[in-house]
Parts: sequence; structure tokens; C-alpha cells
Amino acid sequence: MIEKIKELMAGNDNIGIAVGKNPGVDEMAGALSLYLALLEKGKSVTVACPTDPIVGVSSLVGIDKVKKSFGADGGDLTVSFPYKEGEIEKISYTLEEGKLNILVKAGTDGLSFNEKDIEYKRGGKAPGLIFVVGTPRVSDLGTVFDPTLLKDSKVINIDYKPDNQGFGDIPLIGKNASSVSELIASFISSIGLKMDVDIAQNLMSGIINATNNFQNPQTSPLSFEIAGVLMKKGAVREIASRKQNVIEDSFFTPASNAASAKVQVKKEEKKGEDNPPDDWLSPKIYKGSTNI
Repeated sequence: MIEKIKELMAGNDNIGIAVGKNPGVDEMAGALSLYLALLEKGKSVTVACPTDPIVGVSSLVGIDKVKKSFGADGGDLTVSFPYKEGEIEKISYTLEEGKLNILVKAGTDGLSFNEKDIEYKRGGKAPGLIFVVGTPRVSDLGTVFDPTLLKDSKVINIDYKPDNQGFGDIPLIGKNASSVSELIASFISSIGLKMDVDIAQNLMSGIINATNNFQNPQTSPLSFEIAGVLMKKGAVREIASRKQNVIEDSFFTPASNAASAKVQVKKEEKKGEDNPPDDWLSPKIYKGSTNI
């Protein structure tokens, strides 16, 4: 399996990475880590997602490179509009002040369409190899996965979710894993790609998010193993550090709060002194003794 993937990578310099709509930190971290690793290998890589990134993934390295399609920048631009026989006499163009003007000259019947009917499509060379990361269904990719454009592309499906449909030419479904980031980390190592500190940090963030900082009972042994490797590469457990600060704050009460607590205790003590029990006010009968 790995050898087949290496062959596909060797034969394709244009590679795409796709993530489904509204991805979490784990999915996006895995996709961007693979993106960075393939860039370092010298590949032309595009990472695409059908929806805008959420705030939670804004700190991931490479998030600014995510696009909404595999249409390459600088690729072909197609202008489309409705056409009826006889309504267009000819199409020409002029160059004026650095602008290209396309002239659609109306025929004898006139033009039946207007500006709102015109469509613009950016196209480019389709990636020959596509990695789909953390996405159970092809339908989750939305407009990113254009069957017409990608009909000749090989698809490698990397995921751990039990509801993944196993699509693609090579499905790599780690059902015993607890995050897609740990699978990507293992994959990067298996195919011989390099891992720098940015990649390691992205993957660490993904694993921590997916496992609730390793507190999820379903956290896999691979997560702990991979985390150790990532820390050796320079990754830090940022979320864990923030949680530790919160714990410390709960144990150490600020002086002002401590003083306030003491005042409150004194008030309660004073309240107890000024308000004796109700039975103190009840009439009491004392019997004396006449024995001498």
C-alpha cells in the first residue's frame, strides 16, 4: 500500500488536499501538516475546503493558504452566457488602457440575456493525486470535488471516523485511532517526508483537540506515542499549559480574596453572637433543693 502511494506521489507533481465542510482543528491540522510536508518535498500543492475557516483553526500554520477549489491561480478563465441561434453576429475584443474588452455583437434578433446571466469560471490543471483528509463522505466536500474536473485524479482517503464510506482509490481508515492528526503524523513518517516544528505543532494541536487533551477514555496508544515524537520535534502542549494555569489559580487564592473571605467569616461569627438560639428566650423553671 505504502509503495503504491509512493509511486503515485513520484508520478504527480501537482497534488491536491481536500477537507470537508466546517472542519474542526483536528481535520484542518492534519490537512495543513500534509500540505507543508509535500511543499518541502518540492510538490505543487493546493489545499481546499468548501467553507471558510473557523476562528478555532486560525492559529494553525498554513491556514492562509486554504482555497475553496483546486482551480489554480493564474489558470484559464471561462466566461459563459446563454446562446440562441442567430442572436450573436460575431465576438471580438479590443485593448484599451490595459483592459481587455470582449465585444459580443448582437445579431438581427438581439441578445436575449443580460449581465446577471453571465458566469465566470476559473479553471486550471486538475491535481493528478488528491488526499481527502478527515472527511467521511464525498458529498461533504461540496464544490471542492468536481467529478468532471477530477475524473482522472487518484484519490487517497485518510480518516479514522467509523462512518467513513471508504471511498477513493486507496482508503486509509484507522478505525482504532482517536484523531486524524495522529494518522497523518504516522503517514508522513511512513512515506519518508520531513517533519519540521511547524508541522509538529499543527499535529499536536490536532491531537490535543480531538482527544480533549488526552483525557478522552478512547484516546489511542498511538496518540501518546505520536505526541512524544512531536514534542521531540519541538511541539508544545499549549492547551495543557493553559489548563495548568487555571488549576493553579484555583488552588492559590489572591490576597484580596483571602481577606474578603476572612471578613465574611468574622461577620458570620458576629452574626451568631448577636442572634442567640430561639430557645434561650423561652421561660425556664428552676427547682431548688431544701436539703441541708
